[in-house]
Amino acid sequence: MQAFEVLGDPVRRRILELLADGERHAGAMGGVIRAEFGISQPAVSRHLRVLRESGFASVRPVGNRRLYAVESAPLREIDLWLARFRRYWNARLDALGAELAHGRHAHRAEGPQRATQPEHEEDT
Repeated sequence: MQAFEVLGDPVRRRILELLADGERHAGAMGGVIRAEFGISQPAVSRHLRVLRESGFASVRPVGNRRLYAVESAPLREIDLWLARFRRYWNARLDALGAELAHGRHAHRAEGPQRATQPEHEEDT
């Protein structure tokens, strides 16, 4: 299965997001996924198997639990593929950074503004 096919599924992407914070046991992830997506435990297990078999995740048994972790090799492959497209968003991010820096500079040049109190008409 190609990497983009694996990541094309929102459940598998969410599992990888959970694993990005560190190793997790299958039961804990299953609870989160079932609550968010409304799928059964066997369906979660199938998604975990796809991630494992495609190399995106590894598993190690600890007692009666299975701990899953992210494997970085397939993510590096995707990163390399995306590299040629970064110029499209890097230029925009650079322009945004320059605009924000210009705004900060202009704000400092104006100096502190005095708070003005609204004028009230007196009743006659």
